[in-house]
Amino acid sequence: MTDVDVLIAGGGPVGLTASILLSRLGIASLLVERHPGTSLHPKARGINARTMEIFRQCGAEAAVRAAGLAPGRSGFIVWTRSLAGEELERRTPARSRAEAQQISPVLRCLCAQDDLEPVLRAHAESLGPGRLRFGTELGEFQQDADHVVATLRDAGDETRVRARYLIAADGARSRVREALGIAMRGTPGLYRSINVLLRADLTPWVADRPAALYFVEQPGLKATFLTINGVNRWGFLINNLPVNGLDEYTPERCAAVVRQAAGVPDLDVEILGAVPWVAAAQVAERYRDGRVLLAGDAAHHMPPTGGFGLNTGVQDVHNLTWKLAAVLRGWAGPGLLASYEDERLPYGRAITEQSLANARSLGRGEATDAAPATGTALARPEFLNELGMIFGASYESDGVIPDGTPPPPVANPVTDYLPTGRPGARAAHAWIERSGERLSTLDLFGERFVLLAGPSGSAWRDAAATVAGAVGVPLTAFTVGADGELTDPTKEWATLYGIGPDGAVLVRPDGHVGWRAGAAAADPRRTVATVLQRLLATAD
Repeated sequence: MTDVDVLIAGGGPVGLTASILLSRLGIASLLVERHPGTSLHPKARGINARTMEIFRQCGAEAAVRAAGLAPGRSGFIVWTRSLAGEELERRTPARSRAEAQQISPVLRCLCAQDDLEPVLRAHAESLGPGRLRFGTELGEFQQDADHVVATLRDAGDETRVRARYLIAADGARSRVREALGIAMRGTPGLYRSINVLLRADLTPWVADRPAALYFVEQPGLKATFLTINGVNRWGFLINNLPVNGLDEYTPERCAAVVRQAAGVPDLDVEILGAVPWVAAAQVAERYRDGRVLLAGDAAHHMPPTGGFGLNTGVQDVHNLTWKLAAVLRGWAGPGLLASYEDERLPYGRAITEQSLANARSLGRGEATDAAPATGTALARPEFLNELGMIFGASYESDGVIPDGTPPPPVANPVTDYLPTGRPGARAAHAWIERSGERLSTLDLFGERFVLLAGPSGSAWRDAAATVAGAVGVPLTAFTVGADGELTDPTKEWATLYGIGPDGAVLVRPDGHVGWRAGAAAADPRRTVATVLQRLLATAD
């Protein structure tokens, strides 16, 4: 029997990211994927800026960008009768506008899943101690108080592995979730679609309006051209198909629909693949069963309207992996893992509801007064403007110590985001300097706790270093200011984080604020010790 700290079921973007993050935390994992290789179909494409921040922290951002579409090649969203016909509307979503570039040190990226997965696989394989086994299926598994024991099947052979924990990142039809009897709650069978991969030169009709999406609205046809390379490789969604008749979409039929949507009867089209699928808006009733934890599509199914599925899954494991590492390494108690479900399940529900609202506003699925099931339907104003959903996730759990302050006031929490250092929130991006080098506050986070104190907060810095060293918690502490290890040339940092010159914030490895003190304390060592005990579930 092989022993491993964490067994990961599923080798898509979520499972591969989990492997990368665990390796960077020094945790031995084994990823198993039943398919022989990475995805052959584009599937998801949009990687939002929050996910790109995660890829930046784990050293994969540059490779992901190199595999994706060049910046500036997908700035618009277009509604049209056909590519060659009447244009109905053109929008520049907030994700592409200047305000998004003030929120984060990175930009979003358009990288099709069949281009993304090889990049993540190569990065995961370059790291130790994680291992990947493609062409290997997870079979039966049992768990007890200390381990999960699973059977793996590989080319006719069976092996057994014993893991401390199992991450189920095995997709929407998760066998792990089904074996555990965890129900999905929400709307199944929302609408039926076919995802077509094609080769055709569409530059005559798109070169002057580069967009991520071209929605085609015709009587009896709702379809979408999805940009992959912006020239001759495209995704194409045919939506709102009847329950029966999916088998009628042969390559020839798909090509005919593409020509109809393009408005070019003699368009040269090569169909490279066609995959039928059913959209749903469902979330697992729980994300954990003992030593098994659900992530990605295994935990939540959401319509692709908004591009949140892949992103939410990557952010799930970003939340989870540092907690597993903390428990496995002994610097946190097992109770810390309860905060994974407490934090990610409410967010999964909220983002699934938003994706469902987007879908209905586009006339997909059930009819509404605002979006009839037939005819033209332009998206609700929030569609692709969800900066609040992308950056504004704020957690409430035992992994966060509230300071009694309210969230920043925004008119619309879906679209609007205000940077903050409030406990539970994503720690705000601010440009700072270290030894003359410009970096983002976010570049400090990723594999350990980080305490940031104001320019007069050296007592917090020294207390954090002393306490963390005594209890074995990986933590780095800085003062930020004119004479600190980090300087604040823009004079924005303390204001964004809401602290005074002698205050401090403690940021978790996932970049969310765990605790904040606006000013000095009488006994900073005792305060820091108590804070770490509470956050890491080690209090007696």
